[in-house]
Amino acid sequence: MRHGFANKRLNRTSEHRKALLKNMLNSLIKYEQIKTTLPKAKFLKPQADKIITLGKKDNLNTTKMLVSQLQDIQSATKVKKTLSKRYEKRNGGYTRIVKAGFRYGDNAPMAIIEFVDRDIQAKKIDKKKKETQKETQKEADKKEDKKVATP
Repeated sequence: MRHGFANKRLNRTSEHRKALLKNMLNSLIKYEQIKTTLPKAKFLKPQADKIITLGKKDNLNTTKMLVSQLQDIQSATKVKKTLSKRYEKRNGGYTRIVKAGFRYGDNAPMAIIEFVDRDIQAKKIDKKKKETQKETQKEADKKEDKKVATP
């Protein structure tokens, strides 16, 4: 019987599981969408919703709790400033899980976990300037080709 077992173990020690959860929370807050395995996404969803609910309360104690749970000041400020404002009229269900097939190699079920009304530009935060310049140059070249092709 499973009496008293609160959450999944994910085949990790408790310290590894806590570090995994913290890192995945920080990545989800930073990029607003991450791809992971389905059991990890199901493990992360309630924790992410609790973090957003905690960020909606505006006082010093909740800010300290956010920083202590996330161990990252930038993530805590993003939760307090942007995400809490975005979801202030929503009573829950800030994240969604979308199944994304199976991983090649070990056939693990994959999923995408994302915020419901996410910012699409948040995914491109860490791209280097050269990469973004190359992408904009490619888009400009495509537009010029279309203009030349249609006289």
